[in-house]
Amino acid sequence: MSSSPAAEAVPLDSSLVRAADHTARHWVFDVPGRIRIGSDAHRDMFARMLLETHNPYKPRVLDWPKLSPEAHARLTGLPIWDIAVQTEGRASLRVLDYAATVTHPLLHEALVMDGNEEARHKKVLSNLVEAYGVTLEPEPEYTGFRDVEWGWMRTGYSECIDSFFAFGLFEAAKRSGFFPPDLVDTFEPVIQEESRHILFFANWAAWARRQQPWWRKPYFLAKIAAVWAVLVWDRLVLARDMSGASKDTNFTASSGSIGVTLSPAALIDICLAENDRRLSGYDPRLLRPTTVPFMIRLARRFMRDPKPATP
Repeated sequence: MSSSPAAEAVPLDSSLVRAADHTARHWVFDVPGRIRIGSDAHRDMFARMLLETHNPYKPRVLDWPKLSPEAHARLTGLPIWDIAVQTEGRASLRVLDYAATVTHPLLHEALVMDGNEEARHKKVLSNLVEAYGVTLEPEPEYTGFRDVEWGWMRTGYSECIDSFFAFGLFEAAKRSGFFPPDLVDTFEPVIQEESRHILFFANWAAWARRQQPWWRKPYFLAKIAAVWAVLVWDRLVLARDMSGASKDTNFTASSGSIGVTLSPAALIDICLAENDRRLSGYDPRLLRPTTVPFMIRLARRFMRDPKPATP
């Protein structure tokens, strides 16, 4: 769906916006039959999914709702905004760096779309903190990697980890009333956009593995393992220092920091359900990210079921 001046000015509750939101969540590839992973058809499927589900919302015209003093204090007191803005700035740079090396027109276009949407996330977050008077630290100069494929893979796998937990935390905060309903509705398209990004990346990773010549496959698999090792280490550092001193990793706020008191098992159940729900509207032939859900489901087996809420 293409943007236009009329689309930029349309009210948030208009039929056009609702249609764009529906399109962003539901998509089926128009080529019938089995799609072989690693094939040209597979590449075209995940690239077109990202392009055709683009939501043309404009950050500057998002309707940031007026908050009560209590809600304003809760929102501005979250210790995540600097890391969040900087994370999106780095992600955009690294995706676009990799896109510049891709010559296939459709895949290149999809990667540029991905990078521009990451930049839009940064703009949304910047507008949010501006609207509610949050003071951010000066932004650093964003730098990429010499190996641009490494930067793209690090960004993609990082989003697969953090989006899984972000889906659950956002839903938990919504249920608790920590975020007012109007603010939830305004920020919802950004959260759903991450679903498209991790779906696109998971399919790119599977496609790219199949594209490697036999002599390069061990190197490519070793690079994937190295990315995961770096990301796990980043999150161990972040868990040890919840002040967010690790500025080069995506943020995943704890449930306590968003005013939600949940057992680990209860939070995991919400994360699993939200991950499945947010990805359910896209063509089932597209691969879903599996590593984080598999590990979390494995850990969940050793946890007690959450106690039912007392009236």
